[in-house]
Amino acid sequence: MFEKAILSLIFLLLLVITYSVFIGTVDIRSHFFPLLQSTAQSCSAPLRVYMYDLPRRFHVGLLDHSSPDGLPVTSENLPRWPRSSGIKRQHSVEYWLMASLLYDGESEQREAVRVSDPDTAQAFFVPFFSSLSFNTHGHNMTDPDTEFDRQLQIEILEFLRNSKYWQKSGGRDHVIPMTHPNAFRFLRQQLNASILIVADFGRYPRSMSNLSKDVVAPYVHVVESFTDDNPPDPFVARKTLLFFQGNTIRKDEGKVRAKLAKILTGYDDVHYERSAPTTKSIKESTEGMRSSKFCLHPAGDTPSSCRLFDAIVSHCVPVIVSDRIELPFEDEIDYSEFSVFFSIKEAGQPGYMIDQLRQIPKERWIEMWQRLKSISHYYEFQYPPKKEDAVNMVWRQVKNKIPGVQLAVHRHRRLKIPDWWSI
Repeated sequence: MFEKAILSLIFLLLLVITYSVFIGTVDIRSHFFPLLQSTAQSCSAPLRVYMYDLPRRFHVGLLDHSSPDGLPVTSENLPRWPRSSGIKRQHSVEYWLMASLLYDGESEQREAVRVSDPDTAQAFFVPFFSSLSFNTHGHNMTDPDTEFDRQLQIEILEFLRNSKYWQKSGGRDHVIPMTHPNAFRFLRQQLNASILIVADFGRYPRSMSNLSKDVVAPYVHVVESFTDDNPPDPFVARKTLLFFQGNTIRKDEGKVRAKLAKILTGYDDVHYERSAPTTKSIKESTEGMRSSKFCLHPAGDTPSSCRLFDAIVSHCVPVIVSDRIELPFEDEIDYSEFSVFFSIKEAGQPGYMIDQLRQIPKERWIEMWQRLKSISHYYEFQYPPKKEDAVNMVWRQVKNKIPGVQLAVHRHRRLKIPDWWSI
């Protein structure tokens, strides 16, 4: 009798514990797996970022020359990105990353927050607008003004080498934006241990930049986002089958553009036009993309360009022609759900690409169009930042790199022979 009572009590106790765990009032992980719980909490918490306080000439001074070089940048005096910047806007990721750290609003929906104590930081942001510096001082590489760009690079590298936090990690936990293919072009090789924010890897050797440590960010789109895209029948509303407007003379993989100019002539529903980036052409591209089913994205001087992201925010299904393109946020986003891909060889076959596009059923195209509408917010750079916009997606990617950074730093501290396995 006594044994039955004990067994009944044990059974009742197990039943209560099981039910409590099921409804969430008891978390057994906190008792038996505290490390697992702390890891889960660290994954959900915002990345703690220390931003170096650099003189304005390295960042917003390139936008606003009227403020003293030593005046600290705050959310109140941050210059707005100029609407008249035209094509330069595509390389402005560095600005939006800095702005997001200056924002002092709610942090619940943010992937990264600024900390004032560097000893509590998980990552260090270097607010040097290297892309804007190139566009401002060195856009013409033979111009004497390139010396200004080079001097800024020398100064920032000297500053970092004197930082004890750079020395502590060898720069591995430092985040440095370089989205222009020629950004930091004089001394970039000396930053190859850091987390680089790049648009693609077209101008970087593998020893310097790669997917394992760096983050691929989207170009900032230049055309206006299509916010009122709700026609009764979008397939019928978009009369043009395939749209392209841009430079057709390019290097490397971009040579395919000149070939496509010849292949794609003679189609009534294909628009392929050579043009330079001007205010007028940007407006024409906006209208063209919004009235087209597919938007062509052939490789340029490097595998990617802002045209891809212009197409996404225009809800025009991207047709990507490249053999070496890397895409942003691809661990979370499946581009095959809303894009069509062709190799350089396939695109160069007369008639092949157009035939393949015509064979895509209306139902499939509408699925891709709807998917574009649902994911386009991931490619919006804005201030103040919003949940799961482009800048927060980039910071999330940086956060995902931190465990690998910590592994590399810890191993480096105890190894007597660095990278012994490659010897």
